[in-house]
Amino acid sequence: MPSTPFDSALFRDFFGTEPMRAVFSDEALVERYLEVEAALARAQARLGIIPARAATEITAKAGIANIDFVRLKRETERVGYPILPLVRQIAERCADGLGEYAHWGATTQDIMDCAVVLQVRAGLELVEKSLAAVAEALAKLARDHRTTTMAGRTHLQHALPITFGYKAAVWLAAIDRHRERLAEVRPRALVVEFGGAAGTLASLGDKGLDVRRELAKELKLAEPAITWHVMRDSLAEVVTFLGLVTGSLGKIATDIMLMMQNELAEAFEPFAPGRGASSTMPQKRNPISCELILACGKGVRQQVALMLDAMVQDHERATGPWHAEWLAVPESFLLTASALHQADFLLSGLEVDGKRMRTNLDLTGGLIVAEAVMMGLAPMMGRQNAHDVVYDACRRALDDGRPFLDVLKANPEIMKHMSETDLAALVEPANYVGLAAEMVDSVLARRAKGAKRG
Repeated sequence: MPSTPFDSALFRDFFGTEPMRAVFSDEALVERYLEVEAALARAQARLGIIPARAATEITAKAGIANIDFVRLKRETERVGYPILPLVRQIAERCADGLGEYAHWGATTQDIMDCAVVLQVRAGLELVEKSLAAVAEALAKLARDHRTTTMAGRTHLQHALPITFGYKAAVWLAAIDRHRERLAEVRPRALVVEFGGAAGTLASLGDKGLDVRRELAKELKLAEPAITWHVMRDSLAEVVTFLGLVTGSLGKIATDIMLMMQNELAEAFEPFAPGRGASSTMPQKRNPISCELILACGKGVRQQVALMLDAMVQDHERATGPWHAEWLAVPESFLLTASALHQADFLLSGLEVDGKRMRTNLDLTGGLIVAEAVMMGLAPMMGRQNAHDVVYDACRRALDDGRPFLDVLKANPEIMKHMSETDLAALVEPANYVGLAAEMVDSVLARRAKGAKRG
């Protein structure tokens, strides 16, 4: 039987996690529909719009055990939406005709939008926990490797020395920003939707806003200023947020994947027997978690584009863009959950080889700190003259295959201004990491301050 990676027995844990699948399963979605219908009945009974007995009966019968899924699927395909068939089943289960009060004054999209908001709320709770775990793993790496010197690279070339703790803290700062964004997006996204057929609540007369308010209370959602069923910016913002998260995870995965190359061999995914093995090359240790993070992130970015496209809706009920969200929202959450799970595994057990980092740092024989020498000579020689002298020394060191320090010491113009001891100190990469350690401390201190506030 054909399947997609999302439901494949082989691949589904590469492109989702069990907790997130549970949030977006058919059963969970129908339970959210039922939850909204029951909440609506209770809200309306409280306001005297429907009998209290009806609300009690509807709540009792709006349970997943009472739903015939085979029938629901068949009728959904005929109607085009699942709510009318679902309400029919609820009504049939209710005694004394009380089911006729189910879905009073509502429209299909009211129920479906509220249900997806409830799913988004649950999904964001899982994302929040995973972001916290990834942040903790990165904080430990930043702290443990605060002074572990390595080559900083620009355009894939040696640039200047940095520390691995600095690199990890750069990653960490982004993840912490995403945690702040999550707190900001929730109030805009977790909002009840209840507007009736065209959004004006005409079917409920002057009680419409009261019903919306009470429904929001029942569902523990915020109340909007106006119906939002054709303005989808909040849901688009949620998926865009997931795109930002997976984009940052992709950056981290790319760095680690490159550091795993044999030529660098500076950091490795956690080892487990057989993980990342090749079917033909026994020596291989492939960056499996990095690859999955990158693949999931690419998928989420496609869904971000789809959600932005789906914002363009016609009049007071869309003719198709809304349906695109049914694809984009669940897939975005599933892919993000997988990327976060892989990142947690990767970063919590990352193997860092500080000795190899130092070896790679010395590959150019000191040329990586040519700027340090230039800046050290500039006060005595002038910056441009120092640049030209050091540039020539770099070329000579490369052409002759000699250590940079030896070439510098052989230059009388340089030695007029600097002792061998001072020159050797300038050529030591560990002495030219700038404020890397202080920046690590700043990121960690900011986190500690935020945790104390929380």
